[in-house]
Amino acid sequence: MTNPADLKYTVEHEWLREPGEAAGSVRVGITDYAQDALGDIVYVSLPEVGVTVTAGTPCGELESTKSVSDVYAPVSGEVVAVNDALDATPELVNNDPYGAGWLFEVVPSEPAAVGDLLDAAAYEAQLDI
Repeated sequence: MTNPADLKYTVEHEWLREPGEAAGSVRVGITDYAQDALGDIVYVSLPEVGVTVTAGTPCGELESTKSVSDVYAPVSGEVVAVNDALDATPELVNNDPYGAGWLFEVVPSEPAAVGDLLDAAAYEAQLDI
């Protein structure tokens, strides 16, 4: 299980990539560790475009054959894009968590908050594996 060094991470197992596709945005997804722990993802519920999310609070859900898990916002800001492909193919989160399985993009209200997230080494160090 590898965690790309160019991403930032949360203890809730979300990753964040700068920049996102939209101007000023960052892209958010869940880590390989999280998708593996969840098992086969069968349904994804994401925040709506235009909604403001708050760092550390739930903003979506991932339903797997094992359980339902909250998705947490890694930073506060406005959601500017969601991965609509996950409606028809939620398994993308399992198959490509750092690529096609991304969840949403947000424009951070405080861009400096991105720097407060974990780097790959710190994220791996806090994993219980």
